[in-house]
Amino acid sequence: MRKLTVRMMWVMAFLMIGFVAGCGDEGRNSGAGNPVAPLTPPTVVSFTPPDPATPVCPNNVIIAATFSKPMNPVTINMSTFLVTGPNAASVTGQVSYVTATNVATFTPAGGNLAPSTTFTATITTGAMDEFGNSLAANFSWTFTTSAACTPPPPPSPLGAACSFGILGATPVVSSVGPTIVTGDVGISPGASITGFPPGTITGAFHAADSIAATAQGDLTTAFNNAAGAAGGAVLPADIGGLTLPAGVYKTTSAQPSLGITGILTLDGGGNPNATWIFQIVSTLTTASTNSQVNLINSAAAHNVFWEVGSSATLGTSTTFAGTIMAQDSITLTTGATLNGRALARTGAVALDSNPVNVPPCP
Repeated sequence: MRKLTVRMMWVMAFLMIGFVAGCGDEGRNSGAGNPVAPLTPPTVVSFTPPDPATPVCPNNVIIAATFSKPMNPVTINMSTFLVTGPNAASVTGQVSYVTATNVATFTPAGGNLAPSTTFTATITTGAMDEFGNSLAANFSWTFTTSAACTPPPPPSPLGAACSFGILGATPVVSSVGPTIVTGDVGISPGASITGFPPGTITGAFHAADSIAATAQGDLTTAFNNAAGAAGGAVLPADIGGLTLPAGVYKTTSAQPSLGITGILTLDGGGNPNATWIFQIVSTLTTASTNSQVNLINSAAAHNVFWEVGSSATLGTSTTFAGTIMAQDSITLTTGATLNGRALARTGAVALDSNPVNVPPCP
């Protein structure tokens, strides 16, 4: 019996050694080709400003890098994310890192950079991932600011579209559950509005009537004016975790879609007329479960405009602010709250148990 027990112990020991060795081999093999594996060094997969040949407005410029894998936040700081100007002079500012999106952002002191100047941004090898792996080499890119630019004027008034919390085009404006809209609900040229009740509104329904048609025309004017606003700081792919002052912000054809994971803060700086225009080439999507757009320091939902080149989707339990003007469709998933308007130029609007609080018209 004793010999059998010893043999069993040796067998278990060999099995354990084989298991551990197998795990080690799997880690090494995964590290060879998997960009998020423990042994793979992190890389910078995108950055902004992205194009050194296109001058960027020195006001509210966003300097950001997106990493290939989660980073150790302690290692993302002013020592590892550097911005320098002529003669390698350091730019002062603050560095932040959003773990949900792997995005590091350098914010210049005062929010602005010198005009007509070339700058270099560098992520050093001191930046490490969660496993202690450093970048294989320093990563740098350059960009040039334009001449000083003035703050953009607000887009044209929404006109007849201002009173609408929901405005669709075709084939339907639909709602499921106890949606509440504190304003008008309409559609044109389509004529189908469904789900009211159980949904309720405080305004009026306008299905394929002259009021809805006029609102669609005014929406087109506002959409085009927002799309044509000059300037625009290029955004990273996800802007959750950022704090943005008033201004024009945009995506590019290289990174056309925009996401919001977590909390985006819009800071009015004490100015009740502060205006934000977001020019999005393709889609706008907020992550499910408590993504938010927060307004602080006199920022107002009526002065926030999202010009979306394709479709917009607000994820479950999102709290969103501003007027969404989408070329195609808009979807508010279960429980998403919109403090603003959902205005679709050519497509449908779909609702699911959503509070839609329409800002007052000026």
